Amino acid sequence: MFAGGLGMFLYGMHIMAEGMQKAAGNKMKDFLGMLTGNRFLAVGIGALITAIIQSSGATTVMVVGFVSAGLMTLSQAVGVIMGANIGTTITAWIVSLSQLGDSVKALNPQFYAPMLIGIGSGIIMFSKSKKKLNAAEIIIGIGFLFEGLKFMSDAIKPYTGAPIFSTVFTTLGSNPLLGVLAGALITAILQSSSVSVGILQTLAVNGLVTTNAAVFITLGENIGSCVTALLSAIGGSRTAKRAAVIHLSFNVIGAIIFGVLGFILFTARPEIAFHKISPVEISLFHTGFKLSMTVILFPFAEKLVQLSGILVPKTQADIDAEQAAEAATIRLDPRIFNQPGIAVEALSKEVVRFGTVALDNIQRACEVCFTRDPNEMQKVFSVEKQLNEMHTQLTKYLIQANTLPLNDRQKLIITNLFNSLTDIERSGDHAENITEQVQILVDRSLDLSETGVKDLRDITAPVMQGFAAAIQARKRNDIGAALRVGETEERVDRLRDEMKETHIERLSAGQCDPAAGIVFIEIVDNLERISDHAQNMAEYILSEN
Repeated sequence: MFAGGLGMFLYGMHIMAEGMQKAAGNKMKDFLGMLTGNRFLAVGIGALITAIIQSSGATTVMVVGFVSAGLMTLSQAVGVIMGANIGTTITAWIVSLSQLGDSVKALNPQFYAPMLIGIGSGIIMFSKSKKKLNAAEIIIGIGFLFEGLKFMSDAIKPYTGAPIFSTVFTTLGSNPLLGVLAGALITAILQSSSVSVGILQTLAVNGLVTTNAAVFITLGENIGSCVTALLSAIGGSRTAKRAAVIHLSFNVIGAIIFGVLGFILFTARPEIAFHKISPVEISLFHTGFKLSMTVILFPFAEKLVQLSGILVPKTQADIDAEQAAEAATIRLDPRIFNQPGIAVEALSKEVVRFGTVALDNIQRACEVCFTRDPNEMQKVFSVEKQLNEMHTQLTKYLIQANTLPLNDRQKLIITNLFNSLTDIERSGDHAENITEQVQILVDRSLDLSETGVKDLRDITAPVMQGFAAAIQARKRNDIGAALRVGETEERVDRLRDEMKETHIERLSAGQCDPAAGIVFIEIVDNLERISDHAQNMAEYILSEN
């Protein structure tokens, strides 16, 4: 049951983040940015949400989801995480006051989780609207997430009254390190700091807990509460892992500071250390600890972000992704539009850079036809998203440039840059299509014949040469390069026709798997279309000379 709950939790986290990424767009991002741009407000939001749903882990998991979907930055997330740590103290007060426990059940998302899954599934079954389907993914994700938490909690619940927990609390609690460790481990196992604090308070009612044990165990429980968020970051992006680590860092730093202060105080005043603590006093310490740590670490929020970067170091894939993102950033000073001639020249250079990024991605797509490297395939998809963003930005700039007082030649160049932009963007789409076809080969364990592989090598070379020459022609206004594109285009067309004929012959002779053959034809067609777009770009250069 616990394993199933963990699976539901992780799957819910995954589809919730994916659904948000598809559906949210800039409006949701702007809304969250507005709410969390003010860190004081972010702390308040985090505290309020956690007080309502009674789970700092659940709030932090949702923050990890937002960060993973790119809807919230780490700097924005810090405040919400701090607030979540404050909000979670409400449960300790509910337990200590022995009131209202069942009355707030209807506010717990776990209460609605099955209904959310049902609603989301109904939307998927009966709706064809993309927006509604994306919203359904989010709803189902949230439902699975909380249902998974409930499964894990229910699986452990029969054991919460086991003597081992009270024995661990009372035996190890007086030792600072063992007390923190015991609190952390038990909370990690129980998947809820609220439950472990509740157990501690129950023991306190019976006079079994001393002040020093309560302090050290509570500090450990706050560390253990981070496990839920850490689990949610499994398989996520580096940024998502950093968000979970920020939550952990907050509580570990707090445990170190208060642990040292507690050790000094209890050494100096043994009578305080061995005082029998009450449930209300535990709640007071729990709340005071959270509030104090928020006040102490609030000015150092950015330092927590930096620390998370150190604790979750960059992989080579992260470095490559950052370099690709940097290459895909449009850098145009708005002041260039004061000078039409400079604006046209600057935009031409940016279109060339756009083409260079696309060229690299086409090269990568051609290579995965032979290597089937999953990391390189993911890079193709990632860079394609960046190309789409670049295309949008450059289109806006070109529209702005088209309103300037341009001469006839400058107007022609702007028009050709518009068209080139479209050709480059569509070539990037074909690179993505090629990679998707390779993914089909991998997923279905299909192999191309030796002749098919050789044919692909024969056609990818001129396609790359032609596209590179088209970019070169735009970069240097090189007529010779533009003419070479026409030569390679003729060669690619000829190869495409010959390959289709020989492919049919291989199929007839039973030398080729028909399923793999369909993929082969799709790849060849996409390569030929890239060559067509390169020819278009070359013709624009010729029209300008």
